[in-house]
Amino acid sequence: MSSSEVKSWRKVQEIVLEKISARQWMPGEFIPNEADLALELGCARTTVNRALRAVAETGLLDRRRKVGTKVTTNPIRKATISIPIIRQEIEDKNQAHSYTLIEKGKYFPPLDVKAQMGLKGNQKALRIEAVHYANNRPYVYEDRWINLSTVPKAENIDFEIENANEWLIQNAPLSRGNFSFYSINADKKISKILGTSEGNALLIAKRMTWNGFDAITSVKLIYHFGYEMVTAI
Repeated sequence: MSSSEVKSWRKVQEIVLEKISARQWMPGEFIPNEADLALELGCARTTVNRALRAVAETGLLDRRRKVGTKVTTNPIRKATISIPIIRQEIEDKNQAHSYTLIEKGKYFPPLDVKAQMGLKGNQKALRIEAVHYANNRPYVYEDRWINLSTVPKAENIDFEIENANEWLIQNAPLSRGNFSFYSINADKKISKILGTSEGNALLIAKRMTWNGFDAITSVKLIYHFGYEMVTAI
């Protein structure tokens, strides 16, 4: 294969996946090393390295330093959770998005949020409460805390015009985060906000994000009754 045929790591990734799928590389077997693959495919070793890392992230390859790379015997497929732009999610359902800011202010966050953010003493965080609508029907209640030490510009943003979800995705780059999912029974406040009956089971997606060691935001999204979350594997 000539070098002109392999122009990017994505093409190498495609070739690697084809070899695994066709059983040219069997489960449990070591694959050729990066130098040999680069020679075979006519590309740089760094290109091969990037492609193999991408395949390993899917769970199909097991890479061990100073040992080699082998095809996983029992691959664990990983679900992909992305941070959604709520407006886009609603519009992808062919529905119109609208948004209402309920509250914006600097307050002392709950102790668990304070600990996760690493806030000290009398440090406050920016509290945002808002509701997103789909075709004028409540879609999700957003209960958010923003660390002003990491994102000081947020304090001066008019979140009645720009929603915090979209603004943070565009203006506060993140390097890591964690998610948790659970359900609650709607109380009086939430049932009124989301237009549902008290006691209905509602899905909560809770997320915390960081840029390096600096906490960005903690958000709790409470979805309307009957919401279905879909992810990919």
